[in-house]
Amino acid sequence: MGISLCDTHTNEQGKELTPHGTTAFPVACYMDDLGSMSVPWHWHEELEFVIVAKGIMSVSLNGSSLSVKEGEGIFINRGALHQMQKGGDSSCLLHSLVFHGRLVGGSMDSIFWQNYLEPLLSDACFPFCILNHNRKWQKEALLAAERAWISCSEEKAGYEFSVRNSLSELAYLLYANRPLIGQKRPSPKVLRENERLKQMLHYIHEHSAEELSVLQIAKSALISESECLRCFKNIIGTTPIRYVRQYRLQKAAGLLASSDEPVAAIAISCGFQEMSYFAKAFKKVYSMTPSAWRNTHRRSSSPPTPSSSKISL
Repeated sequence: MGISLCDTHTNEQGKELTPHGTTAFPVACYMDDLGSMSVPWHWHEELEFVIVAKGIMSVSLNGSSLSVKEGEGIFINRGALHQMQKGGDSSCLLHSLVFHGRLVGGSMDSIFWQNYLEPLLSDACFPFCILNHNRKWQKEALLAAERAWISCSEEKAGYEFSVRNSLSELAYLLYANRPLIGQKRPSPKVLRENERLKQMLHYIHEHSAEELSVLQIAKSALISESECLRCFKNIIGTTPIRYVRQYRLQKAAGLLASSDEPVAAIAISCGFQEMSYFAKAFKKVYSMTPSAWRNTHRRSSSPPTPSSSKISL
């Protein structure tokens, strides 16, 4: 398996489709630089753990804007809608692990799944958790995550056991230290807004190459335009149309870096009918022309080695 660059692909609902590991060993480790490419809004069934190896990461999740500093980490629970980008002017290097609960929980009738994994995965009070070195259990969690990341990236003999052992320790620490039952749960309104947003992201991603209006986006979730605007503002912190533009530009940036399609063809496929507008909008966000971006960020066939970005915990 080894280490790779995470390339997020989603279906129409915004659910991530990128396979993390294999059916037999459902875990993958990634090393990414958010200075080159941010991670768009998405969600997945797996648990995710990210350590910031360098710089500052800005995370938007469940209506919150979070800052994760160098050496800190964040746990993102199953089904949580989120996006990531660099939090400063310099590069932001990440070590991340994405794994399915069954890797450490086994089958759904096992004691590990029933007593530990399911309560963690289904805890609406625990969509995420930022971890640092100020608390003993959080430091232990960070160390366990980094051990799993290193083992997964180096693939030494028997690494599957060490990865599973470290992730089991991490999962238990998260389970044992999650908010106590009885703490404030997300309101029905927040849960409803999250589901509506997923429906609207579904529609936007499916029709991103077409002309889109707030009315069309609102109708996809069977709500009014005003409710659509409120939903986007509360959770994503922007308007539907601005999100559409952001999504189209992110999609175009990814295609420019990973394909040989002509720039004009990529612009059209991402919903930009006028090249001059596309070039201007792209340069405003990425500080360079689409062609310059392609030349700078064209992806090589082999990812960087783990030793190029080790973190000291």
